[in-house]
Amino acid sequence: MLDINEIQNLLPHRYPFLMVDRVLEIDPGKSIVALKNVSINEPFFQGHFPGRPIMPGVLMVEAMAQVGGLLVRKSVEADDNLVYFMSVEKAKFRKPVVPGDQLRFEVEALQNRGKVWKFKGVAKVDGKVVCESEFMAMTTKE
Repeated sequence: MLDINEIQNLLPHRYPFLMVDRVLEIDPGKSIVALKNVSINEPFFQGHFPGRPIMPGVLMVEAMAQVGGLLVRKSVEADDNLVYFMSVEKAKFRKPVVPGDQLRFEVEALQNRGKVWKFKGVAKVDGKVVCESEFMAMTTKE
């Protein structure tokens, strides 16, 4: 539904911090499904367990937050709004994510109170949950 060029038009993140490669589904105001292909070329693998590279859990949560930001940007009409990550709760890391994995992020909006959104996100590899959390974000003018 959204390729990398469209994602870059919606998010201010750029390499090495853009963590979303493609959006598969969007139900504005409700849910979104997106992908990240995990490559050995990711810069964090140089220092995160060299010899046994594992994607840092906090970067999976960041990727989920970016997916949530895309949901907000596709749900709110103001194009000049930025989406800021506010909080994270109930984060759980179930399995290591390694080069060659494809992360599938499923993010659901739990609540929207004007500029503040609450989400629940799940990251899966091959249909198995590897990470999950609840998080909040807010929109603001640049």
